Amino acid sequence: MGVSIWHVYIVRCRTGELYTGVTVDLDRRIRQHNEGVAAKYTRSRRPVTLVYHEVCRGRSAALKREDQVKRMGRPEKVALAAGLPQTASATDA
Repeated sequence: MGVSIWHVYIVRCRTGELYTGVTVDLDRRIRQHNEGVAAKYTRSRRPVTLVYHEVCRGRSAALKREDQVKRMGRPEKVALAAGLPQTASATDA
């Protein structure tokens, strides 16, 4: 059995907050967020807009990357979503 493709994603909520998650079906997950049946956090902050995603090989890699992104500060996440180069941080060491 091959390694499945997972996505790490960031959505911007109607209120401006950023939410990070993982999924195997990005289109379905964004739709679920906007229908209010995905994460409790985004339910009251709809609609959400996808601002960033990246592909990971396997669930474990996706969850590790999600943790890295969640540890970033807002400016780093905004830069990531804008496609700007990332600076090294303490978590890289």
